[in-house]
Amino acid sequence: MSMPFYVSPEQVIADKAKFARTNIAKGRALVALEFADGILLVAETFSRTLRKISEIYDRIAFGGVGKYNEYDNLRQAGVRYADVEGYRYSREDVYAKALANAYAQILGQTFTHDMKPMEVEILVAEVGYEPSGDELYRVTFDGLVVDEDNFCVLPADADPIVDRVKESYQEGLDLRAAFNVAVKALAGPERTLTDKELEAAVLERKATRRAFRRLSDEEMAGLLDAT
Repeated sequence: MSMPFYVSPEQVIADKAKFARTNIAKGRALVALEFADGILLVAETFSRTLRKISEIYDRIAFGGVGKYNEYDNLRQAGVRYADVEGYRYSREDVYAKALANAYAQILGQTFTHDMKPMEVEILVAEVGYEPSGDELYRVTFDGLVVDEDNFCVLPADADPIVDRVKESYQEGLDLRAAFNVAVKALAGPERTLTDKELEAAVLERKATRRAFRRLSDEEMAGLLDAT
């Protein structure tokens, strides 16, 4: 009788994590920044229809990097979750923190129990009526929730992009300045990104209900003209 092949739990977890990180890193990055009038989300993209940035609820946005079909399934699940919570209680009782925790449970369960982890990293952003109320939650492929301050970069191990944001970011930026900080961080010193290679949206602080607004190509081009 042959002995079954044994792999230690530590090795299984390490292999899953390496698999997820490697494949997530193949995608294009996303940057979210708090600015004076809300929260800005900017992503480098190759498609005008396969969106990385989307609306979840009145004042909540979603961002994802990695495998599109997997993070889009998570986006849809988040919309359903928010709709049910808003119907059961009230629209004001739908919070980004609760949604991020729900995502963490899904990702953590998949990472622990399934053969293949999800190849995604996601962002849940909520704009407050005051800057102190802004919230940015990064949720990793293994279900870890990280509460970010001021800005967030996906994937988390995109260190050069993180460093470039840190060098340029200041609190209280206007939209134009924040947009250019994000674009320059994504592009790096050796490239120039155009509006055709970007998608962007804002959560507007002054909005009375639906705060999410996607930036058009024309608006992004106008913002880039100042660089």
